[in-house]
Amino acid sequence: MQWFDSHAHLQDRAFASDLDAVLARALAAGVTRIILPASDHIDSQRALSLAGRYRGQENGSGGAIRLWTSIGCHPHEASKYGPDGTERLRRMITPESRPLIVAIGETGLDYHYDHSPRHVQREVFRQQLDLAYALDLPLIIHEREATADCLKILRQQADAGRLHESPGVFHCFSGSPETAAVVRKMGFFIGIDGPVTYKNARKTLDVVRQCSTDRLLLETDSPYLTPVPKRGQRNEPANLPLIGQKVAELWGMTQTEVARLTFDNACRAFRLADID
Repeated sequence: MQWFDSHAHLQDRAFASDLDAVLARALAAGVTRIILPASDHIDSQRALSLAGRYRGQENGSGGAIRLWTSIGCHPHEASKYGPDGTERLRRMITPESRPLIVAIGETGLDYHYDHSPRHVQREVFRQQLDLAYALDLPLIIHEREATADCLKILRQQADAGRLHESPGVFHCFSGSPETAAVVRKMGFFIGIDGPVTYKNARKTLDVVRQCSTDRLLLETDSPYLTPVPKRGQRNEPANLPLIGQKVAELWGMTQTEVARLTFDNACRAFRLADID
């Protein structure tokens, strides 16, 4: 049984002192594939370096872990993007780095904290949508309390013929089942994280129940959003099976079936068959 953690910030300072041990625990738990999402230019470079350094690390049983990364600007950091932000991201893609880069993001809109002005978030989001289309890369979308504007911008992109048929994933989906149906119809995958295990997760439970098995991805969002029963501790990829177990309960499947389905979904979402 192999798991794919499609969203883990292992380049975060929270893992600076024990990353080797974190990866060893991931492998022991069956997590063999991880994508490192980026939040700004510096974070993108850090994630790229990490993915290159640890790619193919073997475990004692002959298995191996593979790391990939995205490059992009989180809506919290949109004010720092600058007029040359898109070109700076584009320059990160070289013949050496391209096999490691599987997405643009995480990008999108976050109106909960408003760390960056909303009009700036929207403009930076549009620029990264154009970049993803130009580079033929999927998107990792972060959306919080900005559903209407996010969907409006994506529809404008689609109407202009600049959104791929399978455009990426809505990371850590927190919207309604109705919104989930809309984004799936647009071709997006739905990313499910630790909150699906929380007591107040009724809306997320309905999203998972109604999601077709070929459109769901599993994420830890490490070091954040630790699932029950480890809530309160630093999250890490080894906890992904806890999320998978909850999905298995909701779908009436075994963990092995959920692991296989979501592993295959992640490979399709990030087009790894073309890169690996």
